[in-house]
Amino acid sequence: MSFPKILMSTALIGALAACGAPMSRMPVSGPAAAPVTPAAIPPASPGDEAGLQRFVQSFRSRALSSGVSAATYDNAMRLARYNPDVIRLDRKQAEFSRPVWLYLDSAVSDSRIETGRQKNAQLSRTLSAIEGRYGVPREIVLAVWGMESNFGANRGKMQIIPSLTTLAYDGRRGEMFQNQLIAALRILQAGDTDPEHMLGSWAGAMGHTQFMPTSYLEYAVDFTGDGRRDIWSEDPTDALASTAAYLARNGWQAGQPWGAEVQLPANFNMSLIGKGTRRSDWSSLGVRRIGGGAMPGGSGSIIMPAGARGPAFFIGDNFRSILRYNNSDNYALGVAFLGERIAGRSGIQGSWPRNDRPLSTSEREEIQVRLRQRGFYDGEIDGLFGSGTMEAVAAFQRSIGATPDGYPTSILLGQLRG
Repeated sequence: MSFPKILMSTALIGALAACGAPMSRMPVSGPAAAPVTPAAIPPASPGDEAGLQRFVQSFRSRALSSGVSAATYDNAMRLARYNPDVIRLDRKQAEFSRPVWLYLDSAVSDSRIETGRQKNAQLSRTLSAIEGRYGVPREIVLAVWGMESNFGANRGKMQIIPSLTTLAYDGRRGEMFQNQLIAALRILQAGDTDPEHMLGSWAGAMGHTQFMPTSYLEYAVDFTGDGRRDIWSEDPTDALASTAAYLARNGWQAGQPWGAEVQLPANFNMSLIGKGTRRSDWSSLGVRRIGGGAMPGGSGSIIMPAGARGPAFFIGDNFRSILRYNNSDNYALGVAFLGERIAGRSGIQGSWPRNDRPLSTSEREEIQVRLRQRGFYDGEIDGLFGSGTMEAVAAFQRSIGATPDGYPTSILLGQLRG
């Protein structure tokens, strides 16, 4: 669900609004799994634990003023403990950024494709009903499920209340996690689950499709009609319907594709690459769909996540809807092409520049620093290459007469140093 590069899901916005009319329960095929045992919380230093408990007492008034009852707060926060593992994970940053092709190799693996097809067959009736209500194709919903929790196999075993309390007290984004903690308390107050069974990732993402608490409040639906928006149980129905509801309310256009892999002409103007340029006349510029057929309708952009030597993709509004779930082009491509393969269609046809070496964190940060020094970049120096950094790279490339594909490499770093 989405903080940059820690792969949380769904946008962090919260307002209590369950949507979608209930339907009769549709059981899931296959045997029920054993209840999940929460992950153990390692011992904390006496000072950290005492500080967290003081925070619990002081935060009570804010939670109550936000509509959380005293009974809900006290019942939930009895589980609150300082979790050193959560802080360690929050402060961890990979030394090397994984290239897009390695990311997609994992996201769209043969085993994940096969599991997705099995789930498609097992849950056919449920998926048809969800698709009929929200207009989001079943393969996209399945792909999000596969990307987020490997079809429910990795939903997370950490109790959410201790994790969010730790991050609200001692994390790098305390205010944001305080809002998430209040949202989690409101979920408990609504009776959708209880503190012991509210499980998820270290950062608070929950259930089969990894909703953050604020996004749950905004988008989760009770599709089974049992009176609870249950994204945690073995039955994934509510979670899958909630994902479709999220995408539909964030711009998914029923009956339209997410986009397509495309072939660019030899003389293509590379300054048009990037999400900032939207056009509906790409065909007139010589852009063709890989494999033939008409270009998708409507306006959209061309992206090349590995630069001029990698594949090109036309992305429309539905791709941007996926980005609202997780604001990463790599993630959205993973969902798109995992969905394509689950549906029996082709994967990516173009070849990747697999011989490019990955940049270290210090090198990525140096690129941002040097772009800032030259007046091309005004964002955060964090070594994370989002749209802002790639647009700055393209602007610098144009300034030196290089192909402005926005793709940062060791060659680019050498050019910046020179």
